[in-house]
Amino acid sequence: MATLYDTDILVWSEQQADLLRRLARGERVNDVDWENVVEEVESVGRSEFQAVESLLDVALTHLLAVFTAPSAESVPHWRSEARAARARAARRASPSMLPRLDVQDLWTLARDSAADKLGPHGGPARELPATCPFTAAELLNRTPDLDALLARLGPQGAAR
Repeated sequence: MATLYDTDILVWSEQQADLLRRLARGERVNDVDWENVVEEVESVGRSEFQAVESLLDVALTHLLAVFTAPSAESVPHWRSEARAARARAARRASPSMLPRLDVQDLWTLARDSAADKLGPHGGPARELPATCPFTAAELLNRTPDLDALLARLGPQGAAR
C-alpha cells in the first residue's frame, strides 16, 4: 500500500517537519514516520558528499583537459569550469568529508573523462600521473590556484 512518503514527498516532508517541531516543543505526537525520517536525515549527508565528489570530478576533468591539451581552443572555458567547480565544492564540503574522499578514484575517473573530452583534439598531448598528485584538502582549498595545481602535474603545466 502506497504511503504519503511514496506518493507526495513534498507534503510528507512538510507534515513530518511540523510534527518534529511540535515534538521539540514538548507536544505529544504519534504520527512521526520515524523510519523514513531517519532515512531522509541520513540521505542528506550522503547527498552532500556525492555533490562534492561530483564537483571535484568536474574540476579535475577540466583541469586535466587544460594540462593535456594546452593549445586547444577550449582551454579558457575548461579553466573557468575547473575553477568554478572547485570553488563550489569547497563551499559545500564539510571537514568530515576530507578523509572520506577517495581522491585516487576521483583522479582515475577524471583521467578517463579528460581522455574522452579530448577525442576531437587528438588525445592527450602530455602524460598524466597514474596516481593523484593532490590531496583532498588541496582540491578543496577555498582560494583555488589552478596554475599551482597545473604546475604539479608536470613541466610547463602552468603555461596557460
